[in-house]
Amino acid sequence: MLILFNKPWGVLSQFTDPEGRPTLADFVDVANVYPAGRLDRDSEGLLLLTDDGTLQHRIAHPGTGLHKTYLAQVEGIPSPGQLSRLQRGIKLKDGMARAVSARLLARKPGWLWRRDPPVRVRKRIADRWIEITLDEGRNRQVRRMTAAVGLPTLRLVRVAIGPWSLDELAPGTWGKGDPNAA
Repeated sequence: MLILFNKPWGVLSQFTDPEGRPTLADFVDVANVYPAGRLDRDSEGLLLLTDDGTLQHRIAHPGTGLHKTYLAQVEGIPSPGQLSRLQRGIKLKDGMARAVSARLLARKPGWLWRRDPPVRVRKRIADRWIEITLDEGRNRQVRRMTAAVGLPTLRLVRVAIGPWSLDELAPGTWGKGDPNAA
């Protein structure tokens, strides 16, 4: 079984929390499924859950090369040089990291929901949206990469993992996916 879940901001990518914070259990009422990978508490978007250990490994393991696509609202106006650096590679504390692709979006996608709470706004500092695709998924990788090129991430939304995408899923909702798609 494969579940596609649109994880809201502030929800942990696990089913229990001793501190009582919102978890997957507050949204997904299916027994014996587990996240295939993680999405930080302060990130939103597509999270895959499965009851198949082999599929979970294929989705989550960085070595499989399954592309993960994100929309990132960054502080500043990305230059072509900054976007190129993301694709050429950046040295992070845990090694080199590079984006398969990184491009500036003309505007915030019209289909993107409002975040609650909203992202802070600074009148004197512009922000823009970029689309960035990775073929691995290290801890907070997009945030660390954008910060390394001088573009701190304000909001991060994962929109696709391999062949699976958010499509019409509203935040906090889920649907079934085809586990054989990848």
